[in-house]
Amino acid sequence: MLLLKNHALKILFTLYIIAFMSSVHAEERVLNIYNWSDFIAPDTIKNFEKETGIKVNYDMFDSNEILESKLMAGNSGFDLVIPTSNFIARQIDIGIYQPLDRSKIPNWHNFDEQLLTLVAKHDPENKYAFPYLWSTTGLGYNTEKVKAIFGEEVKLDSWDMVFNVENAKKLSQCGLVWVNDPTEIFATALHYLGHDPNTTDEKLYREAAKLLSDVRPYVKYINSSSVISDLANGDVCAVIGWGGDVMQAAQRAEEAKNGNIIDYFIPQEGAVIFFDVFAIPSDAKNVNEAHEFLNYLAKPEVIGDIANFVFYGNPNKNASPYLSDDLLSHQGITPPEDVKSRLFALTVQEPKLERTLTRLWTEILTAK
Repeated sequence: MLLLKNHALKILFTLYIIAFMSSVHAEERVLNIYNWSDFIAPDTIKNFEKETGIKVNYDMFDSNEILESKLMAGNSGFDLVIPTSNFIARQIDIGIYQPLDRSKIPNWHNFDEQLLTLVAKHDPENKYAFPYLWSTTGLGYNTEKVKAIFGEEVKLDSWDMVFNVENAKKLSQCGLVWVNDPTEIFATALHYLGHDPNTTDEKLYREAAKLLSDVRPYVKYINSSSVISDLANGDVCAVIGWGGDVMQAAQRAEEAKNGNIIDYFIPQEGAVIFFDVFAIPSDAKNVNEAHEFLNYLAKPEVIGDIANFVFYGNPNKNASPYLSDDLLSHQGITPPEDVKSRLFALTVQEPKLERTLTRLWTEILTAK
């Protein structure tokens, strides 16, 4: 009889442990984020997890097209993603995202109204997009290597350096690369040719494609994920890339004391300005956790720490006291008003034109 009682107690204890563990598991809070590579401070996720107890699963991509394909397929498994603002406009129209609940983002008041207005051009009323960081697409160099080829007086702040075939051929000696962003590369080529970067004329896109194809044989690779490390290590010397990424490379080279001097330039002819924004997919499972993370990012000290690491501008009007002098003083990252006047944002293109762009870009990618 005693043995039966002991056995029954063991069963009850086991059931209690199972129930307890199930309860703990059920209460576990998680958040699944899909972000660009090298686009957050090293301790942001860790600090958020420590403050909230939310477990973050973090994955990365390197082009808007990859992100869009995952979202279009449905059931992406992500609770927060980071499209560029001109992409989110089209994605909103087809129902990929759910509206933000501002009541769960009390730190929203920290945002700069002027920058919110710019983002609202793609997301009316700022209904779906949470502004994260902004930058420009310009020119990054290993300045000493480039000057060794062109001479000390070389003019580095012009698109002619990379779109003139003879210049591109010379840069190929030390490594010319492009980020894998067809929308921005085509818009930049159109602008260089004197056309509206947001044109809907397919003939002009083909003209831009001809320019890019002529230069393509001298481009080492077209990839977004390798730019920072390769530029910092001296494996490449020139890039059409994002300002923040180039300055991250500069910082890494300086920390490594490897002799590579990296700098970023907004070309005198003008350049693309873009905003990367957080958005919540319509099929997200952990919506409360997503809003909690967004509210955390809207703290001035948090976004300031991120901006200092990735060298991007941020939309938080109260973050300035937390920004480094290097970030505030660099004209390529915090441009003066005369430079800002030459920046241009991109608009959403019709699907037919997008298909043409995709086909032309594929031809450029595969050509050598």
